[in-house]
Parts: sequence; structure tokens; C-alpha cells
Amino acid sequence: MAQLPEIHSESLLDYLSTSVLVFDRDFRLRYINPAGEVMFAQSHRHAHGKAINELFANPGQLTTELGSVLASGQVVSQHGCRLELTNGLAVVVNCTHTPVSLSGGLSGIMLEMQKVDHQLRVEQEEQLIAQQEATHSLLRGLAHEIKNPLGGLRGAAQLLEKEIPDSELREYTRIIIGEADRLQNLMDRMLGPNDVPNIQAVNIHQILERVRELVLVEADSGLRINQDYDPSLPDLMADPDLLVQAVLNIVRNAAQALEGRGKIILRTRVQRQFNIGNRQHRLVACIEVIDNGPGIDAALQAKIFYPMVTSRSDGTGLGLSIAQSLINRHHGLIECNSKPGETVFTILLPLENGT
Repeated sequence: MAQLPEIHSESLLDYLSTSVLVFDRDFRLRYINPAGEVMFAQSHRHAHGKAINELFANPGQLTTELGSVLASGQVVSQHGCRLELTNGLAVVVNCTHTPVSLSGGLSGIMLEMQKVDHQLRVEQEEQLIAQQEATHSLLRGLAHEIKNPLGGLRGAAQLLEKEIPDSELREYTRIIIGEADRLQNLMDRMLGPNDVPNIQAVNIHQILERVRELVLVEADSGLRINQDYDPSLPDLMADPDLLVQAVLNIVRNAAQALEGRGKIILRTRVQRQFNIGNRQHRLVACIEVIDNGPGIDAALQAKIFYPMVTSRSDGTGLGLSIAQSLINRHHGLIECNSKPGETVFTILLPLENGT
């Protein structure tokens, strides 16, 4: 048998989002990484040395599988395993059992567990990022094709206006010029800002407070915006103006859904060893905009970030699309979950981003 890798607690396993547990041949825990600590709600110090039946409420089948791996020396992978934890929770995970050599020459088994819902979220985020990139490329091409004839149309209308002596007839050319300008502004809004971001250290709570003040000034007295901030959240590297615009679009959207009466919560938290798409970040700022409005129709949620998609008759459907594009420029992502009585827009921004 080939020499097995030796596992040390001080290793790259600490940085994985996958839960990793290492058991000795007596099925007692020798190591658990930070992601595993989160899953089991136990620290390494508290969990170390525990028997497998002290961690899992249904250890029988798992013990048999780990024993088989230990005896054969073969790596075994399983999908969709349901594991019941002793804290009463149950998780569905994809498992990999790997025989390893522990310090001191002892044999052991490494158990890697990745939640299925986590994998689905990563796939959904990757799809959302790809859709956003494809949509933005399509809009740029479309805008280029529209702007050229639009400029010619506006110029011709201006020349025609000078040649028409009748003021009533000139009113028609003014309509043409005005509509051409409106279409030009619409194209610019769809594309969003094109300037290079002005990256600097930003306090996200200052951004949220500025947005809160702006929306409260615009809104009716029946709207409340409450803060639930994590004071430990460090500064992030970002363009403050772009962040204000992105968050403002989301909060305004929530205020409009409430029709001036209801509650919005602005919440911040820090996520550690967190994935945005398939890229893992050591620290991620999680900013939530929560409203208690009627919710978003399920059919609309899947395309809520597409341009020109809106449930309001007077809306352009550009606010959320632009917000997503601005956050994408910071290597982040906006997610949406909604049900009647609660809609949550979650902005995810990597804290180590300095580009």
C-alpha cells in the first residue's frame, strides 16, 4: 500500500469550507476543522476525544463504513447521506472517507462532509454570476447598435427644426429630440457607470446610514428602517459611491414594495471561510435588507436581476440589475429570498478584496 498522507491540526484543512473530521481507529475524534465546528456547534477543544456516537445520533451505518475504509485502505465517496447530529439537527451531505496516517504512525480515517444545500447554493451563484456577465455583454452590444442610429435621428431632427418656420410643426421635432434623449438616458442607465472604481477603505455602516437617511427623507412617515449592525465588521476596500448606489437601489425597491408603510431592517454580519460562487474567501461582509412586505412572486424571483423585469407598472426594472452589476464589480454578489411577509436581499462582499 502507498504511504498515506500525515494529517496535522495546523494545516490547510482549517481554511476549507468543507467539514473535515479525523477519527482514530477506535473512532474517537482527533481533529475537526472550523467548518466542522460550525456544523456540529462544538469547538475543537470540546469535541476532541469524543466517540463517534457522541457526535452522531445514528452512528451505526457510519461506523461500519469507516471500519470498512480502515480495513481496505480505499477511499470511498457517497452522495446524499443523511446524518443525524446529537444536537437534534439532521444534515444531508456528500461524504468522502479517506484512510490517513496520524502522528505517531497510527492509522485513522478522515471524513469530509459537504452539505448538499451548500453545493446547490454554489451552483446557483455561479449561474447567477454567468447570467449577469452574459446580460451585461448583450446590453453593451445592444447599446452600441442603438446609439449610432439614435444620434443620427436626433441630429436630423435638429437640422429639420431649423428649416421649419411653423412653430407648431417644430413641436414635432422637439418631441423626436426629447424621445431620442430619453432613449439615450435609458441606455446609459442600463449599462451603469463605466468609470474605473475609486477603491478605498470603506465603513459599510456609514454607507448604510447614508442610504437610510436618503430613503427616510423620500418615504412616508409610516416607514421604519431599523439597524442591526455588527460592530466588529472591518472596513472593506470598495468604491463608496458605487456601494451607495447599489444599496440605495435595493432599499428603495423595498420601500416601494411596502408602499410607504412597514419595516425595513438593515443587518450586517461577518461570514468566515465563505464561498461566493466557487471562490472561497476568508472573510465576507454579509449585508441584509429585510422588509415585511407582500413578497416577490416565485416566478419573478428567478429573473429579478434581469434588466427590464419588474412587477410595478411604473417601474423600469433597472434598479436591481444595476445594483447586481455594481456589486459584481467588487467581486461580490446579491441574492434574494422571498416569501409573503419577508423579503431578504443579501449583499455578499469579500473583505479581503483590494482590486
